[in-house]
Amino acid sequence: MDMETKNYSSSSMSDFTLLGISSDPQLQKPLFAVFLIMYLVTLVGNVLIILAIHSDARLHTPMYFFLSNLSFMDICFTTAIVPKMLVTLLSETKSISYVGCMVQMYFFMAFGNTDSYLLASMAIDRLVAICNPLHYDMAMSPRHCLLLLLGSCTISHLHSVMGVLLMSRLSFCASHIIKHFFCDTQPVLKLSCSDTTSIQMVAMTETLAVIAAPFLCILFSYLRIIITVLRVPSVGGKWKAFSTCGSHLSVVVLFYGSVIYVYFRPLSMYSVVKDRVATVMYTTVTPMLNPFIYSLRNKDMKRGFRKIRDRIHS
Repeated sequence: MDMETKNYSSSSMSDFTLLGISSDPQLQKPLFAVFLIMYLVTLVGNVLIILAIHSDARLHTPMYFFLSNLSFMDICFTTAIVPKMLVTLLSETKSISYVGCMVQMYFFMAFGNTDSYLLASMAIDRLVAICNPLHYDMAMSPRHCLLLLLGSCTISHLHSVMGVLLMSRLSFCASHIIKHFFCDTQPVLKLSCSDTTSIQMVAMTETLAVIAAPFLCILFSYLRIIITVLRVPSVGGKWKAFSTCGSHLSVVVLFYGSVIYVYFRPLSMYSVVKDRVATVMYTTVTPMLNPFIYSLRNKDMKRGFRKIRDRIHS
């Protein structure tokens, strides 16, 4: 068989096969149940966060504005991945069309990158609130917050368009089995017969812009916050300042820890098992935990939840 019959261009590729989270038939139904529960918890938890913030006028602040949008993006982010993964767990074919794969990849990158920028925006909010409180109302005005949100969405979607356009130019080998539970860039690149060196270089540059830049912004913000808080004379004042950042910092560690592990390495170092576990962390576990992290020790959010409960019972 010659090379022409072994390779498939992006235009002729009909579908891919997703191996899913596990190839063990005995684990399919248990995994389906686990991820269905996680998905439902993610949906309910993040919807409650959004409703609580919008139902309480005292939560109409920049920090909660970004939190409600982060919750909305988490819902979209997991919805771009988990429903198809659940279908794959119960399906015998486990196929996804080429167009469906590119669409999933687009929305996965768009919502995931927007999450990254929103986390950076929340760090800026904490930076201004703690380090320059007198200018907080002006710096974090509704107009500025909306511009940060729109900028986050615009850059993320432009990056997604660039990524999908680059992927659409690839040719794929006879094996079109994606060793993953969704169409991520690394496992799809592994299938290509084309020279992916230039695409990997562009992808790494783009990744630096949408992942490393927000992450460095967060690191800089918390460095400034730490320096400012350490100058506070009272222990109580230091604890109060740090306590407003604890929830956000926990989410940053969970999200960026796994994202950096997966994407800031050469394609040759890609590991199916290890990267799959790390990907589960930021695609399903972190969005599920966000509502708990932001609300368990937050009196304002608990008050918002009580308002929702009272409205339901009234």
